[in-house]
Amino acid sequence: MFFLAEIYIKFYIISMTVLLKQVREEMERLEAGQLSPRACKSIQALRRRPDATAAGDFRLNFALDSDRVLHSLAYTRYIDKTQVFSLLDNEHITHRVLHVQLVSKIARGAGRVLNLNQDLLEAISLAHDIGHPPFGHEGEGYLSLKCQEHGLGFFQHNLAGVNALERLEKQGRGLNLSLQVLDGVLGHDGEALLEDLLPGADRSFSQFDDLLARKAFDARLKIVPMTLEGCLVRLADSVAYAGRDMEDAILLGLIKREELPAPVKEVLGQSNGTIVYRLVSDLIAHSLEQEGIGFSPPVRRALLLLKDFNRARIYKNPLVCAQHHKIKDLFARLFDALLADARRENKNSIIYKDFLDNMGDAYLDASTPPMRVRDFMAGMTDSYFIRACRDLFMPARLPRSFADTV
Repeated sequence: MFFLAEIYIKFYIISMTVLLKQVREEMERLEAGQLSPRACKSIQALRRRPDATAAGDFRLNFALDSDRVLHSLAYTRYIDKTQVFSLLDNEHITHRVLHVQLVSKIARGAGRVLNLNQDLLEAISLAHDIGHPPFGHEGEGYLSLKCQEHGLGFFQHNLAGVNALERLEKQGRGLNLSLQVLDGVLGHDGEALLEDLLPGADRSFSQFDDLLARKAFDARLKIVPMTLEGCLVRLADSVAYAGRDMEDAILLGLIKREELPAPVKEVLGQSNGTIVYRLVSDLIAHSLEQEGIGFSPPVRRALLLLKDFNRARIYKNPLVCAQHHKIKDLFARLFDALLADARRENKNSIIYKDFLDNMGDAYLDASTPPMRVRDFMAGMTDSYFIRACRDLFMPARLPRSFADTV
């Protein structure tokens, strides 16, 4: 009886596998017929190494990538990473986890009309800020100073994101994501509003690795994504944060709505909902008949003006920057302390307990102590960073009686 049951189970598994393979082939066929010729098809996905899961999964390649990002440890840590405003006890302020979801929603909404690959748009959107360290762009700059000091080049969150996805997740094995997703993460950063974006030429993994190496020591090197989906995410990033940062600043009393520049109010409106709608509508209308993707000149100028306003009145506001000098000092002190622990192999240090003890030999063999500190600090959440600094640099309360310690 047991033997018959075992045969039945094996037969069921084989039948299910065949059926799901047929389902996937049908979805690939439908995708090829429905998506724009400019879209990247799932069947074009390239992976660095053979992937049995990807080969036998009913999910299309980029949908699988999206799930892998969503279930990664790095994605989980988004919830406590600064978007713009840090050290605030206000649950209504945007954090990184909400930002990437907004980017995904905006990119997929526009991509649906433009007949682009929504699975690829989602995967890039959810992954694009994985490499952000604690305390947002300020933290990125402070960590970069230490990286340069130790010969690692500039710390850039897009490069750190690729590093986390390829070499840190799953104990150093990485997620084996498609090149097109990794390329979108690498190419998402940078000012892209001066002209329409045209996808770059297709890249191989060796060309991608060469770009990574060059970009680490040349922060000004311009990289355009190789897919139109990557270009769209790059623009959706700006759409997602420009009006949202403004709303957060109004909620915090930093600016007033009526202070927005007149051309911004006239062209884009003065609420985040209106701004997002008009930007996305313009992007779609302007890009439908174009080879590339972008905004019309009047809308582009208005968005640039809004970003300039935000930079002057929000990001550089003395009230927002009041604690930055302390954060900068803590980044330097924490980096030095962790580096000393890594060099002397202090197994009691948090860099071992919370990071290196969980990494495989491939990562340990390929990384130097400064690289390990960089990667560990880049993955920290804001609260973990503060807790680590408190534990290392603040005196601990002594016991009520030393007899209790004997």
